[in-house]
Amino acid sequence: MAHVIWFTECQPSDAAAVGGKNASLAAMVRAGLPVPAGFAVPADAYRKALADCGLAADVESITAAADPADPASIATAGAAARAALASMRPPSGLADAVGAAYAQLCGQAGRADVPVAVRSSATCEDQPDASFAGEHDTYLWVRGADSVVTHLVRCWASLFTDRAIAYRWQMGYPTTAAAMSVGIQTMVQPRAAGVAFTLNPVNGDRSQVAIDASWGFGEAVVSGEVTPDNFLVDKVMRQVTQRTISAKAVEYCLTESDTVAARPVDPDRQQVPCLSDPEILAVAAMARAAEKHFGCPQDVEWALAARGRDEASVVLLQSRPETVWSRRAAPGATGTADSIASIVATLLDPHHGRPAVAG
Repeated sequence: MAHVIWFTECQPSDAAAVGGKNASLAAMVRAGLPVPAGFAVPADAYRKALADCGLAADVESITAAADPADPASIATAGAAARAALASMRPPSGLADAVGAAYAQLCGQAGRADVPVAVRSSATCEDQPDASFAGEHDTYLWVRGADSVVTHLVRCWASLFTDRAIAYRWQMGYPTTAAAMSVGIQTMVQPRAAGVAFTLNPVNGDRSQVAIDASWGFGEAVVSGEVTPDNFLVDKVMRQVTQRTISAKAVEYCLTESDTVAARPVDPDRQQVPCLSDPEILAVAAMARAAEKHFGCPQDVEWALAARGRDEASVVLLQSRPETVWSRRAAPGATGTADSIASIVATLLDPHHGRPAVAG
């Protein structure tokens, strides 16, 4: 069993081993899209840890005893399963392999203890019929090899969040068939970030890209803590056709203690657009490139990473198939919801919600 698979080396045949999120990141790397460097810990590491600790049967019985129609029963089962998994030790050699790969990321970045995101990537994630968006945890700005391994185990445990258990039942995925790969990816410190849909979420119009953007890390957008700026871009004309600038009162930033936390936005920036028109078009172009590569409408997470005092570039953090309009029989019907509300509703539906530092 390979302990780590670099995104640059991950092939389509590895998709089952690295889960939907990591497979998507690797595919974007192969397509030449701007994705921060990283590697995947395959799902077999999770399976081996579960087997070595003798927990497979326990976790199966815990989840099998829950009542899918009873939220309290699901919560009890989820808490018990997560506690069991949190006690696991990584398989022999895995911690060393992860530490060595992390050291390589540090070397590439030219700094010791480079901050990374530790991202869950379940084997059932990001399917055309079920996104699992936000059901599993992601941890931001993790530093040091030991901390990376600790958060790797926390991602394993998040396979059994209450939302994940309920969503698997709803979508017909057997709990025992799910496994967790984990992605370790170099962090960027964004000036602004957000989400983009390669169709209009109000009416399914595929000639448009819809962008939500706010200051700092994207957690304020996907968690619904801020009403973001919203832009519509015409794919053919490559022009911004609609813009709504909102009062962005909260942003997630790096703190002095090296954690990512919410803070108030300075009043003089709250109603200032967080993207210029060239930056809006750059986000739209990157989202369209992801759509072209994957061959279907995409739900993209992006960040505007600072390159210098006056320069920034768009990086893609995640891309998954859009799952709302793709399941509708007649896309193009007129919607009545505001486009910002539509995007937030898609992300924050009870089966698609995500906490501020999860994804």
